[in-house]
Amino acid sequence: MRISPLPPLPCLIAFEAAMRHGSFTRAAAELHLTQSAISRQVAQLEQFLGKKLFVREPRALRLTVSGQRYAEVVQRLLVGCAEATEDVMKRKGHTELSVACSSGVAVLWLTPRLARFRAAHPDIHLRLVVNDSLAAMSGAEFDIGLYYLREGPPPAFAARRLYDEEVFPVCTPGYLRGRSLAPADLVDETLLVLEDAQRNWMSWESWLGQNGLPDARPNHRVVANQYPILLQLAIEGHGIVLAWRHMIDACLRDGLLVRATEASATLGGGYYAVWPRERAEPAAARAFRQWLVQQSGIDARAGDRSADS
Repeated sequence: MRISPLPPLPCLIAFEAAMRHGSFTRAAAELHLTQSAISRQVAQLEQFLGKKLFVREPRALRLTVSGQRYAEVVQRLLVGCAEATEDVMKRKGHTELSVACSSGVAVLWLTPRLARFRAAHPDIHLRLVVNDSLAAMSGAEFDIGLYYLREGPPPAFAARRLYDEEVFPVCTPGYLRGRSLAPADLVDETLLVLEDAQRNWMSWESWLGQNGLPDARPNHRVVANQYPILLQLAIEGHGIVLAWRHMIDACLRDGLLVRATEASATLGGGYYAVWPRERAEPAAARAFRQWLVQQSGIDARAGDRSADS
């Protein structure tokens, strides 16, 4: 029996990406196409269906009622197709696990600890997926992830909180030259700043505002769009960067960095284990999630001991 009617697959992929990002431009960047190509494919799909899927607003896309209903089904089908494809492609006799995280988590927290997990689970073959935006990812791209979230996970994902957020400035011991800084002193130092597009994390403006300086205007800044670059600049002595407890612990323990001030701040966020809500959890993902929970407990106890010492 012929399956009909079926729209062109590229049109469905373009529609799903545009729906997820709320933007033809960002969908085009993800799919390595032009913005006009995404727009044409969505228009072709709308013509095929005889229904408008989006309301085109000046700065965003908004799903119509028909678009919302169609999006739920299309995303579920595409995710299922991707999962089935991945299962077929996996090497026989091996258990593979795709772990997603941001670049900062990958460099600072995950890679130093992976040897422990691999030693406990030598039969699991790991694949790391580094993407700074969980919202830009689909459930077909990874089995489990570790992400900083301010308000909990997107609807497509389940989550378990591992660490509460605590943010404080750090720099090299040599940069301070024996000084002890108050928050107000930081305004005259070189601050290493994550650019505006990455503001899911705390900004210097928010940190200073929480420490009694809502109108502070730093005099010297170095800006980058990736946190590991800023951290390396701090290690090289170029300035002061905001750091997240637990993510930065190894650098503090090894003496590469020290706290620039005892003050700290939080937006109420935290680090979470996240996984696709609609998928059956593979045994490897369950083992990794249990390991993440175990590691967070070890880190919390180590932090308590450090605070008492």
